[in-house]
Amino acid sequence: MVDPGTVVNVIKQVRDRRTAPLILELDLTEGIVETAPSDPLSAILSMRRTHLRDVLDGLRRARSDSRVRALVVKVGGGIGLALVQELREAVQALREAGKFTVAWAETYGEGGRGTVPYYLATAFDRIYLQPTGEVGLVGMALEEPFLAGALEKAGVEPRFGQRHEYKTMANTITRKGYTPEHEESSRRLVASIVEQVASAVAAGRDLPEDKVRELMNRGPFLSGEALEENLVDRLGYRDEVYADLRREFGEDAQLRYVARYNRAHGIASRIPQPGRQDTVALINGYGPIRLGRSGRGGPLPGAGPAMGSDTIGAAFRAAVKDDHVKAIVFRVNSPGGSAVASDAIWREVVLAGRAGKPVIVSMGNVAASGGYYVSMAADTIVAQPGTITGSIGVVTGKAVINGLLDRIGVTFGSVAEGEHSRMSSATKDFSESEWERVNASLDKIYDDFTSRVAEGRGMSRERVHELARGRVWTGADAHEHGLVDELGGLDRALELARKKAGLAADAPVRVYPQASPLERLRPPESSEDRTAAAARFDGWGSLSGAAARLGLPAAGPLTLPGVWEIR
Repeated sequence: MVDPGTVVNVIKQVRDRRTAPLILELDLTEGIVETAPSDPLSAILSMRRTHLRDVLDGLRRARSDSRVRALVVKVGGGIGLALVQELREAVQALREAGKFTVAWAETYGEGGRGTVPYYLATAFDRIYLQPTGEVGLVGMALEEPFLAGALEKAGVEPRFGQRHEYKTMANTITRKGYTPEHEESSRRLVASIVEQVASAVAAGRDLPEDKVRELMNRGPFLSGEALEENLVDRLGYRDEVYADLRREFGEDAQLRYVARYNRAHGIASRIPQPGRQDTVALINGYGPIRLGRSGRGGPLPGAGPAMGSDTIGAAFRAAVKDDHVKAIVFRVNSPGGSAVASDAIWREVVLAGRAGKPVIVSMGNVAASGGYYVSMAADTIVAQPGTITGSIGVVTGKAVINGLLDRIGVTFGSVAEGEHSRMSSATKDFSESEWERVNASLDKIYDDFTSRVAEGRGMSRERVHELARGRVWTGADAHEHGLVDELGGLDRALELARKKAGLAADAPVRVYPQASPLERLRPPESSEDRTAAAARFDGWGSLSGAAARLGLPAAGPLTLPGVWEIR
């Protein structure tokens, strides 16, 4: 026999689940996934990760939901600066809608390295810190290796060419220290980031900006010191954070992760409606740029995603052909790569514009070199102040390892026909005629790059050259110089796309290309089929062998060197 008390409790739980106040949660310990990876294995592994669109859509939905009373976020250190700025914007909009926001962490950087996570926390109404934690507000630093001395000792002779003096990839291999231009560029990059962080921290904590800079010079801060300096509001463990929230918003308040909240409340919008609605297409371009298909950037475990020109091209063509797609948002998060692949994607952006589909680029943490190349033909480019962009330049070359081989007793024999048949060989220096071919390639790529920037941005070639020469900019500086149109994130890009297309503010967004698991398995019907992009080629062309042996980015010569994510 059913216990009546049990039935009543079940009914009460169901009622409370639908009517009780909500406290939304967001755990950033493992970072955020910007887009589902292209290859099936990575997609499966990322299923439990929090996705950016779910967070942004959920927080936007929560603004007008009377049940949502607060947001509590566990701040972690694994998110890049531009993405942090995107989250800050979403949190501030939620605060303006009257919702209470709380940031907490065991530590904002242990032993320093907490500037970016703490910068995120200052967007919230209240900041908690575990009593044993620290606030690692220490400013920003950029460390860059120079390998020329080590290569010299090893018997390796670098042979590189670049366009122009700010394209610093070759410097890390050919020099033992900064050139004046390299140091100038790096100093300005760090200064721009500190300007953004100091200004925001000052506003968030109601401190003078010069006080924030003085604090940066004294950090990191122990918990008691952070409390005394008004860097945090309260010291407490997780249970104390949540106990405070329940005292303020009711013991019956229910916790819900933002992503789960968004998916549960967004079911209605995903139910097929009678007839197709006009929509905005969202195309995600993530990782190094290469010819062929998007997928993993390499065979090794942990290799990140790569942006394939075939996949991105197919996505643009599908969006252009779809009469219900009225605008396209192209999300770019890439340090660049193959010049040829970048050019192929650029062409698809141009063709989409000619077909009457406005293209809005939303830049993520980095959209530089080839990442800027694929963006420059868009109607509007939107970047965060902390986005790494620009690097309009090119570099190519090889290292000659004969000295190293002599030292370890390795010799090579060779037979060849064709004056340039060993041009990519690491056991032979460039001949005069081979250098002529290298320089011709550098000049052609740089000329194409800058001429297309001039066309896309409405600038003179002379002005583009001043801003180019391989120089890296923050989004804030790029905006000031006209390389970027607006500062903002993905939400702003989608808003602009809807406006340009004359769509409603809540018009749906559809990710392209869309292919079911069955479609991925079947043979393509033609070269315009979405499943046709299967080829994979190397972005270095005739120098691919040397690039692989040197450990250079396989993507190609339009690659920003190093790891460019500010955390």
